[in-house]
Amino acid sequence: MTNLHQTQHLSHKNKTMATLLAFVLGGLGGHRLYLRGARDRWLWVHLASLPAAALVAAAVPGADWFYKILPMVVSALVGFLEALVLGLMPDEKWDSLYNTGSGRESASNWPLAVLLVATLMVGAGMLIATISRLFDLLYTGGAYG
Repeated sequence: MTNLHQTQHLSHKNKTMATLLAFVLGGLGGHRLYLRGARDRWLWVHLASLPAAALVAAAVPGADWFYKILPMVVSALVGFLEALVLGLMPDEKWDSLYNTGSGRESASNWPLAVLLVATLMVGAGMLIATISRLFDLLYTGGAYG
């Protein structure tokens, strides 16, 4: 009799899909759920940004709207960074981390490159906007917006 675990193949995790999930749902940890499942503690840290934003809004109702959404913004920025880390990982390392026992090898193509360019554009733009808004609020009290 053969062992069932030896003949069963694990699911193959697609690097482009993980990067896309980090780009679109990174602030909520969608990529973490895809890669590691619901037991991943960093998934729950991403999800904690929602109640943290609600807590800030409830604790300081007169605060600027930007402060109220800041936990979600930080989580989204981390998601963009994770998208870059996942997408730029060599295929061999990707397979050794996420596809051990799947029986397939990853082969990244041009859609991943386009997604990485979009991630860099949107993520850098969001980071610059976040820094600009924070400095405006901290040093001028929001005089410029």
